[in-house]
Amino acid sequence: MKTQIKTLLLCITLIGFMSCNANNKKQDIAKNEVATLHPEPSKQYIKVALLLDTSNSMDGLIDQAKAQLWDIVNELSYAKCGNQKPNLQIALYEYGNDNLSSREGYIRQVLAFSDDLDDISKELFSLTTNGGEEYCGQVIQTSLNQLDWGKNPDDLKLIFIAGNEPFTQGKTNYKDASANANEKDVTINTIFCGDYNQGVSTYWKDGARLTNGNYMAINQNRATVHIASPYDDEILILNKKLNKTYVAYGQKGKEKMEMQAEQDMNAGTYSKANAVKRTVSKSSHLYKNKTWDLVDAVEEKEVIIEDIDEEALPSELKGKTKEEIKSYVGEKSKEREAIQKQINELNAKRKEYVLKQQKENTNGLENAMIKAIKEQAKNKKYSFQ
Repeated sequence: MKTQIKTLLLCITLIGFMSCNANNKKQDIAKNEVATLHPEPSKQYIKVALLLDTSNSMDGLIDQAKAQLWDIVNELSYAKCGNQKPNLQIALYEYGNDNLSSREGYIRQVLAFSDDLDDISKELFSLTTNGGEEYCGQVIQTSLNQLDWGKNPDDLKLIFIAGNEPFTQGKTNYKDASANANEKDVTINTIFCGDYNQGVSTYWKDGARLTNGNYMAINQNRATVHIASPYDDEILILNKKLNKTYVAYGQKGKEKMEMQAEQDMNAGTYSKANAVKRTVSKSSHLYKNKTWDLVDAVEEKEVIIEDIDEEALPSELKGKTKEEIKSYVGEKSKEREAIQKQINELNAKRKEYVLKQQKENTNGLENAMIKAIKEQAKNKKYSFQ
């Protein structure tokens, strides 16, 4: 018996030091022992806190964030941790805006960590610029204090702070904030909006160095170029079909479905190609809507059909038997899966076409973030395929 206890304790100790690859090997063995229709949800997360300067000079930066969100999400959808695809959570802060409270250091948490991509898009489009006073150290420390970073050593935890004023402004020393970030295993990446050397001299590079993050300088006023492809129209037609597979339920179901359509429209304000990129995001595992869509809710075991109240059902399912509801939701699920497969197949052709048309990489927000994420993901044994 003592030998068994020692063996058990040794196993528990070893598990504590396993990387994501080792964790996934263990999960693979379990999957082979117990066959399931759907794989177990990934326990790993990519957590990204985006801290955006919304002072007067940052209109171009906010515009890039709106225009490039779906490019960033699509790149992250290819991330793998062993055999599993990690979840994505994004938090959003604005700072340096005179409309914000001076007592809070002109800082506002726009959105805590969320996997609701429609909410993230909505909040980005709500941002406006004005003012102000930019306190980099304080907004970093605020995000470290307020957000749930978790304690999973396999999670990729990143802060991206973008702005153009000296990194040393404000009462909170950025070096103290960086020390706290290291304690939480959070990497700070700094994006200076302007000349590279000016960012170095105003300590933006040092702000990244202290947590082994990336320092980048971008032209925040450069317009985002979206390259059209011969596959765009067909993908957008599939997007309309995809939207019809959503089955709104609960108090917020109708409102969230309307928000979905609104964010489709917002993406399209930049170009047809950008609307296509959002459609591609909606066909990935990162687009989750279990809080309002019955298909996702059932698949992710958020809702059990037998327990759902009649009042929570949409009009087309009221008065139906539980078996009829199950059948309806099941058909919508199959239909969605088929549409998403078509979108992904067309997107593979679209990516190949765009790659040939692309003349140069821009030094915009998207490229800066993706480059940093991919480099730092290697330390956590993540891969991008």
